[in-house]
Amino acid sequence: GVGPSNAKTATDHIAVLRPHAWLMVGHCAGLRNSQSLGDFVLAHAYLREDHVLDADLPVWVPIPALAEIQIALEDAVEEVTQLEGYELKRIMRTGTVATIDNRNWELRDQSGPVQRLSQSRAIALDMESATIAANGFRFRVPYGTLLCVSDKPLHGELKLPGMASDFYRTQVSRHLQIGIRAMEMLREMPLERIHSRKLRSFE
Repeated sequence: GVGPSNAKTATDHIAVLRPHAWLMVGHCAGLRNSQSLGDFVLAHAYLREDHVLDADLPVWVPIPALAEIQIALEDAVEEVTQLEGYELKRIMRTGTVATIDNRNWELRDQSGPVQRLSQSRAIALDMESATIAANGFRFRVPYGTLLCVSDKPLHGELKLPGMASDFYRTQVSRHLQIGIRAMEMLREMPLERIHSRKLRSFE
């Protein structure tokens, strides 16, 4: 991925165009043993360990999930995968996504980071999602996150070169198709539905 600093820079510039929504569709580390490579993660909360927006948006500010975006992403997964009910829930979990600023965190002493991840009940880890969502909240641009599990570092399933190429070949196309379908669904919604009241401050 591009990392949190570049994610902030990109969304800072995109926000000037006043988009009606933006989505984070990317890969993540799965933190639960019950997850499988290729499973989806629909973020409903964020653990901000990236620090790039701390001065602009303090970490004590909650970044809420936006129902309209969540529903569009879930419906897009259902439509593209042709799964529903329990079968859909089996490959897509909803939960907290943690975003960090250290690509090699798993190679260092894990006791501190792992404890925080456990306390937060995070189910996935990446380097951009919380940054993009927080900047969406900051600029009042509706946001959402759908990630795909590409490795499980806490459970010995690392993303090695050969595995990565096989994984990307089979998953990227479907994941991108889901993201595009979700944006099409959002485009068909009335703007007043997309622009959530959760993003407005006191009048």
